[in-house]
Amino acid sequence: MATLKDYRDERLKKLAKLHELGVDPYPSKSQRTVEIGEIIKDAEGGKNGLSVSVVGRIKSIRSFGKLAFIVIKDFTGEIQLFLKAGDVKPFDEKTQNLGMENINLLDTGDFIAATGNVGKTKTGEISVFVETLRILTKSLRPLPGRDGFTNKEERYRRRYVDMNVNEEVRACMVRRSKFWQATRDFMNARGFIEINTPILEHTTGGADAVPFVTHMDALDQDFYLRISHELPLKRLLGGGFEKVYDIGARFRNEGVDDEHLPEHIAFESYAAYENYEDGMELYEAMIKYVCEQTWGTLQFKVGEFEIDLDKKWERVKYADIMQEKFGVDVFNPNKKQLRNVLKEHNVELSGVVETPRLLDNVWKLIRKTSGGPFWLIHEPLEISPLAKQEPSDPRVTQRFHPVIAGTELGNGYSELNDPLDQLRRFEEQQAMRDKGDGEAQMLDMDFVEMLEYGMPPACGWGSSERNFWVFEGVTAREGVPFPLMKKI
Repeated sequence: MATLKDYRDERLKKLAKLHELGVDPYPSKSQRTVEIGEIIKDAEGGKNGLSVSVVGRIKSIRSFGKLAFIVIKDFTGEIQLFLKAGDVKPFDEKTQNLGMENINLLDTGDFIAATGNVGKTKTGEISVFVETLRILTKSLRPLPGRDGFTNKEERYRRRYVDMNVNEEVRACMVRRSKFWQATRDFMNARGFIEINTPILEHTTGGADAVPFVTHMDALDQDFYLRISHELPLKRLLGGGFEKVYDIGARFRNEGVDDEHLPEHIAFESYAAYENYEDGMELYEAMIKYVCEQTWGTLQFKVGEFEIDLDKKWERVKYADIMQEKFGVDVFNPNKKQLRNVLKEHNVELSGVVETPRLLDNVWKLIRKTSGGPFWLIHEPLEISPLAKQEPSDPRVTQRFHPVIAGTELGNGYSELNDPLDQLRRFEEQQAMRDKGDGEAQMLDMDFVEMLEYGMPPACGWGSSERNFWVFEGVTAREGVPFPLMKKI
């Protein structure tokens, strides 16, 4: 049985032969007058009989001496090239055209350009009847067959092969692009301005997460890779902007599972003079709009859940659902009770774990069995250090999460803009951090100083590409183009 080395050696011989003929196997210039998909779409219309120039990767070759059939594909589709001796122009070093006698130098995976008339063969297949043929790229490694490229680790490490062999992977990435474009369209249409914020930060915050640390030689200082877009965007509100958002990478030095990646794309937005009630209206509409634009539906089957987004979403209070499910009083939490609940459900937490972290993990037990959609509101003050208190009940905050298919698909709140209250909460978080809680937030005095100058009341919102993964029905690593893998 031929090995990869055998195939590569054979292709290297063909590459050498092309060089001997004076052919450049990797020219910079190519010519295309029409995409393949347009030819197929318009096959019954105006393209028949017209001369076209097409380009693409060779998918298959069949040669019968004076006849040859080559199937090529570009991003839009695939088409058959019909080559017949006498119709195909002979080899010409000056024009770099290949003749019928040079077809044996081509392989599947090569990129070629062909010019000819569109028509149909005797069997009725839409084809380009080739007059000139040029090579654009000589492939030295054959693409594996679909059935022979199913190992996940191999697929993730050679995603460029995966996208050729498993075209649904490439289609998933197209939908991922549509997802973010729809998000931008929705926000831009409502007067929001996209502003990219720094990735390197002296003090990182805006989320409970362990940051990555890097060193900048120019300043000889350590920096954190941002875990959130939040604090810089809120500084923009303090700087006079009223509606801002950012879409870009954030980094959290945590584990990898079906819902989480240490590096992923996130979206955050902030609107001055709005509160969490306004936010729930806006972001419910946004999620629905983005789903319709990306998948063309508001009904989804996600794991065991049947999800219908096309309704008014219920609002559920955090204290009520915790009491209902586990008898937990979130305003007078019993650490022993919380630990017992987690132990009964085989949840183990390592390191120093304070009450807020215990509460959050008990809530996650409820979340995982909740199909939704509903808004989780009024989380306790202790686990929402950046949210405003609810005037009717100062024990809770004006925070809101959409719960869909067993996960939280966003996080929003009426933003805290009282500098003294913010400082107190930061100090509480820093105390937890000093005790060993690596996910507790850092004390950011520059942010407090900004609040002392004044920031208008505002509603903030953050979500990540987990929203895309959930509705697309893929895992985190399956839903990104190049998932990070351990180096081997």
